[in-house]
Amino acid sequence: MGRTSFEDQPQLESIQLDTTTPGDSSSLSPDVPSEHEHEGVSLPPVDTGKDAMLFLTACFIIECLVWGFPFAFGIFQNYYSTHEPFKGSSSIAAIGTTAMGTMYLSAPLVFPLMRLYPKQNRYGPLAGLLIMCVALALSSFSQTVWHLILTQGVLFAIGGSICYGPCILYMDEWFVKRKGLAFGCMWAGSGLGGFAIPLLLEFLLGRYGLRTTLRIWAVALFVLTIPVVYFIKPRLPVSTKSNYKPFKLGFLLDRSFLMYQAANIVEALGFFMPGLYLPSYASSILGSQAFPAASTILAVNVASVFGCIAMGVFVDRFHPTTCIMISTVGTVIGTFLLWGFATNMAVLYIFCVIYGFFAGSYTSTWTGVIKQVTSKPSQSGTANAGSAFDPVMIFGYLAAGRGIGNVVSGPLSEALVKSMAWQGQAAGGYGSGYGPVIAFTGATAVIGGTSFLWKRIGWM
Repeated sequence: MGRTSFEDQPQLESIQLDTTTPGDSSSLSPDVPSEHEHEGVSLPPVDTGKDAMLFLTACFIIECLVWGFPFAFGIFQNYYSTHEPFKGSSSIAAIGTTAMGTMYLSAPLVFPLMRLYPKQNRYGPLAGLLIMCVALALSSFSQTVWHLILTQGVLFAIGGSICYGPCILYMDEWFVKRKGLAFGCMWAGSGLGGFAIPLLLEFLLGRYGLRTTLRIWAVALFVLTIPVVYFIKPRLPVSTKSNYKPFKLGFLLDRSFLMYQAANIVEALGFFMPGLYLPSYASSILGSQAFPAASTILAVNVASVFGCIAMGVFVDRFHPTTCIMISTVGTVIGTFLLWGFATNMAVLYIFCVIYGFFAGSYTSTWTGVIKQVTSKPSQSGTANAGSAFDPVMIFGYLAAGRGIGNVVSGPLSEALVKSMAWQGQAAGGYGSGYGPVIAFTGATAVIGGTSFLWKRIGWM
């Protein structure tokens, strides 16, 4: 897909009254701006310019802070399991699962509301930020695990979804030809947050304890986020934007979407397992000390920063099934060969980097998936049958599919580890007791890439 240079873009666009229907110009789908604008209104350019870069930077920071905190839950899980009054509870893992799962699964609910009330979207980041800060403050007073599930889990996730939602909606207006790269850069923020936030929280918990740490982070979250809230704004005036129908969900029955979604859910079932068990594998099997063991997750998160950006470049140029296959091949080789036979920390770290780069970039292919679904030709072949669907809703259901995998992977992985299958009967990691987890992660990655095969045999 062709790209435009920064120098070639005009500083402002002069726009004319648009009389097309919502289906005539898609946002995440075709590579043309959806300009539903009034004559005489000047807008900043798409894909480049100061305003677009400020918006993307703000999205990156919000991604880092909103998603980075749930990704750092392992730090809290270790603390809760070793300190009163939560020590010994069997429900501690549900706190992190609830937070991450709620943020993913709430997308099909949050996005329709934002489409129905577009004028209020501008206040979403601020409202969500306040809810997250209140959730953290309330969680500092928790005395039982279910208090933490409600505050650090459910309430924080609701605030995060409201704060983060406008980033997805408005990204569609600010970036067209560089859309994949823009989303990749934004999603790289969760990798950076997953690297930096655990280190900070580990320090704070060790020095100040749980309750003070949660209050400090509530203040820090507000201070770091409030300066960028202003830049999360639409490019197009609200009154001139197309009237999408968020409850038009015919794409859910589209064969291409169903195949992508099935692979997406299965891939997610295994994707989160290394994050749960790499530190314990490093410490219990390889004899690593605490910090080197925890650094395995940091390596995965740092590598995912570069993976998301690189995949964003690829998805702007190649078919999404090709991009998915790139992610799949790297993930499968790394999982089966490196983690499967990791007998020292050096090999395990190499796996972490490869896994973070390739598996961590899987969701960056979604912009290409959405473009394909919304560009489906009609039976006559003269129009886009999928262009009547709201691309943001397609994104929401892809996120929900990943949420299903996230929620199920926790108890499923526990069952796999408890089985202790192949222990002492196979080489390397396969015989360590973690063999079923390794095999399941690799197998789900294989299924996650099946869209490449279905495309080649003409099923999608």
